[in-house]
Amino acid sequence: MSANASVATRVMSRQDAERAHRIRLICGYVVVIALIAGLAAYGFDYYTMGAAARPFSAKHALLKPSGKIGVRLGFLGFGMFLAIFLYPLRKRWAWLSRQGSSKHWLDIHVLLGLSAPFVVALHSSFKFQGFAGIAFWIMVAVSLSGIIGRYVYGQIPRNLNAAEISLKELQDLQAILSRNLVEQKLLPEEGLRSLLRLPSQQRVQQLSMVTALGSMISLDAMRPFRIAAIRRGALGWGQCLSTLGGVLRTRHAALERAISIARDEAALSKRILFLSRSQQVFHLWHVVHKPFSYTFALLALIHIGVVVMMGYF
Repeated sequence: MSANASVATRVMSRQDAERAHRIRLICGYVVVIALIAGLAAYGFDYYTMGAAARPFSAKHALLKPSGKIGVRLGFLGFGMFLAIFLYPLRKRWAWLSRQGSSKHWLDIHVLLGLSAPFVVALHSSFKFQGFAGIAFWIMVAVSLSGIIGRYVYGQIPRNLNAAEISLKELQDLQAILSRNLVEQKLLPEEGLRSLLRLPSQQRVQQLSMVTALGSMISLDAMRPFRIAAIRRGALGWGQCLSTLGGVLRTRHAALERAISIARDEAALSKRILFLSRSQQVFHLWHVVHKPFSYTFALLALIHIGVVVMMGYF
């Protein structure tokens, strides 16, 4: 009993930690979006002015790169820049790797990587010339490649054997449940086949890396529409209207349970099918992402050094 209680306590502790992390992450996105949207709305008339007219604006002293708000945005962008590079450093520093989980660090890394270009754009008052301009566009490239990298990272099961076991369990459970529901005419068999339809292993291996990435994204993008089609096939007209054509969940517990199992099975099957291609794309992504990141860091440091030497703040 004590061993079971200890395991249950550890599971609950992990669940609480994950829940707390999600709350912090959501709060982080809310704060960043509110800050960027608020400043963009406040300075919209200034940012849309021509360069010659800006010095005559009442907001110029605040929003120019060396202004009271502009320079603080520069400090914020520099702080975010330092925090972004903590994630790759974490892999090299043992003491830092023991702080939190890698997944949580990656989530924060993505949050900072997505928001930093907007903060830097506001700091520069949307003027991108010289080293600062080059650094900004490289930062944008890093952020865009980071979105792709985060997606591909999520497609690679951390443990393939565990993923295969989970897939078999899901297949067995889904087969039993779907058979019962089809007999009761609750779940259309044609909809299930559509949801679980995947290209062959031979076809996937013949795809180029770019095409394979596009196929993975396409399958994920189409899944909600196929799930909605399953719901529409199992519901009456009134329920279809109340669920917005099957987009929203129904109150039919058995139907939603079957759909959830089929959705998880489809996602996991796709990940295992594209595993080798995902690993190749992820390796190529590292080759591209790291040089861009280091180039951005170098140009940003040059920009900061020039600004300090010229006494702009």
